[in-house]
Order: sequence, then C-alpha cells, then structure tokens
Amino acid sequence: MSVLGLSLTLLAFFIVFGFMVGVFFGFFGMGGAFLVTPSLLILGYPAPVAIGSSMAFVFGTAVIATLKHHDAGQVDYRLGALMFVGITIGIELGSRLVFGLEVLGLANLVVGIAYIILLAAIGVLFTKSALDTDSNAESGSETDDDIPEIAKRIQSYNLPPMMKLADGSKASLWTISGVGGGVGLVSGFLGVGGGFVRMPAIYYVIGTPLAVAVGTSLFGGLMSGAIGAFTYGRAGVIDLGIVTALLIGSALGARIGSAATAYVNEDDVTIYFGAMLLVASAAVAFGELADWLSMPVFDQLSFVLLIGSAVFVCAAILYHGALAIRRTDSVSADH
Repeated sequence: MSVLGLSLTLLAFFIVFGFMVGVFFGFFGMGGAFLVTPSLLILGYPAPVAIGSSMAFVFGTAVIATLKHHDAGQVDYRLGALMFVGITIGIELGSRLVFGLEVLGLANLVVGIAYIILLAAIGVLFTKSALDTDSNAESGSETDDDIPEIAKRIQSYNLPPMMKLADGSKASLWTISGVGGGVGLVSGFLGVGGGFVRMPAIYYVIGTPLAVAVGTSLFGGLMSGAIGAFTYGRAGVIDLGIVTALLIGSALGARIGSAATAYVNEDDVTIYFGAMLLVASAAVAFGELADWLSMPVFDQLSFVLLIGSAVFVCAAILYHGALAIRRTDSVSADH
C-alpha cells in the first residue's frame, strides 16, 4: 500500500523528519533543510530529485516560519528584497552546475563532498562561537552581542551605494549583493534554503542584530526556496509525495520552533546545533565511503548518524522550551 507514491514506512518517516526540520527552521532561522538533501541521497534518490524536492520543501516551511517571525517584528524586508537579485542569479548558476555535473555522472559525488566541507566548516564556527560565549560568561567579561566585531569592521568600510537597514545601521549594497549571490549559489547547488550559510552571513557580514538575522534569513529562505522550486520544477525532478509528507510534519514543527525562541536562550542549544552539523558532515562522508567502497554498512551508519543527531537537537530544543515554560508558570503562580 502506498500514499502520495510512498510506502507507509517512508510516509511516516518523512512526516516525522519534516517535524524536526520545521523545529530547526523556526528556532534557528537556518532550518534543517540541509539534512533533507543528504538523507534523500542516502535513500538512493538521484541528486536533481533530492535537491529539487528539498528546495520545494524549503519554500513551504519558510512561509510558515516567516509569518511567525513577522508577528514578532523580526524581519527586515528591505534587506531581504535587496538580496533577492543576488539570490536569483546564484541559484540559477548553482542549478546549472548540478545539471551539468549530472550529465557527466558526477553530481552525487561532487554535491556530497561539498556538503562534507560546508557542514564541517559551519559546524566548527557554531561550536566555537558557543564555547566562546560560555567562556565569556564564566569569566564575567561583557560582550556586545548585538553586532559582531567582524560586522562592525565591514560596516566601517564606506563603499557606496550604502543602504539603510531596519535597525538604523547601514551596509554597502555590494556587501548585501555578495551575500545574496553566495547564498543563492549554495542554495541552487546543494538544494537547501541556504539558511545555515545565510543566517550567519547576515549576522557576521552584514551586521544585523541576531533576532533580525534569524527572521530575515527565513524570508530569504522563502525567496530562494520559491526560485529553486521553480527552477527544478521546470525540469520535472521534484517528488511531490516527499515534499507533501515533509510539509505536513514541518507545519507543526515550524510553529513550535518559532514559539520556543520566546522562552529558550539560544546559547543553551547553539552548541548542540554546531555539534549536529559536525556529525552530519561525518554522516555524509560515510555515505560517500559506502559508494566508493561498495560497503552498505557505511550507508546504514550514515543514516543513523544523520537522523540521530537531528532527533537529539530537536529534543534539546523541546526540553529547554518545556523547562522555560514551567519556570514561567511557576513564577506566575507565585505572584
């Protein structure tokens, strides 16, 4: 028996997986869509199908999460619109590269290696940032968390035209376009919303406050997902059954993740997210080894690592959220 062209087992898996990805998307503004493409590759789907389906899913999830952050006033629509042109060009270039590699029979290999490197690099950045935050807290040193030092340095270079951001600061249009183009290229090539690159780029390069970076990143994910879904949809490589199942789960997960930002200190779970990226990098590496060495056991290990790390971080967010709500209720009851 099949539903949406999927077996009942796969249908249940994609709904639960979509829920976890939705929680990440809503909470971090960078989602877990980067987990969808490698998971589909490990399950044996061709690279264009994995990437196209992931992009369509990113669009649907981003709509849900962006609306939640819009209600909190955490979306800089002007900045998102300025990034639009760069995102569009980048996605087109990235998708053309994927289809070119597919013709050569190299798409799965090159996309896999790119994932390994990028996930590891971003994972190290997040883990180091979380550890530095813990060190500063223990030493009692004060830091200005609104704008990172590297962003302040970049903003100090007055390269016209300068554009005014929602928080009153200014950024060069060249910087904004560069970030948009780079994120678009990653999105089109790897089949992700680019959030795990876009959110850090908006925060560390453009220099918006963290909460606004999260909301604006989601808005950017909405745009890149729409463009990517259209680009891959024209080629007829999107599996609507997978996309629908993922969206069913993420519709609830994105709202829970977005709501959790009001209760949970992001520093409490950022280190877990960084660790998950590192584990995901190792998982993709094992998946590649399975193909190179013709050892299915590595595929199984890859899948367990990928899903296991996602379950752990999702559980950490929900656990910290439940604790925070319980503390809030206790304080309210005391008063």
